Amino acid sequence: MNWIQKLTQNESLHYSLTAFLDQHGFSGLEKALQLYSNTQEEYICKTKNTVTKIKIDDINYLEIQTHTITVHTEHGIYQKYGSLTNEQKFLTPYGFIRCRQNCLVSLSKIHSIYDNTIILINSQQLHMSQRYAPKVLASFVHGRVSR
Repeated sequence: MNWIQKLTQNESLHYSLTAFLDQHGFSGLEKALQLYSNTQEEYICKTKNTVTKIKIDDINYLEIQTHTITVHTEHGIYQKYGSLTNEQKFLTPYGFIRCRQNCLVSLSKIHSIYDNTIILINSQQLHMSQRYAPKVLASFVHGRVSR
């Protein structure tokens, strides 16, 4: 018996899945599955002495200053050595976008944007440079990073 047959035999799951598909369609299911996958992914923050696994979904933003990347999360602040370009390549599929030359922000952590200020869901404020503002605004409005 394949997994689709097993799904339809579980009455509660079948009802929930049918109701979800009726309301949100297949694209909604695809987005929900991607969102769930993203919450399970981990980011490795490695220094000379420590290695820390951080759930990507917990990251609010990253800043860099002279090759030291500071990772701001729901649970604390971590640092590592590297380049923001490499971090951006890794994190873009998870909804991160550059908001100024030295900063990447998670679109899912943005509550609102006012002028050139990004207000995060935890009320922190980040400056957004004019160079990156159009792409950040478009991505925020559409809920995804445009490439």
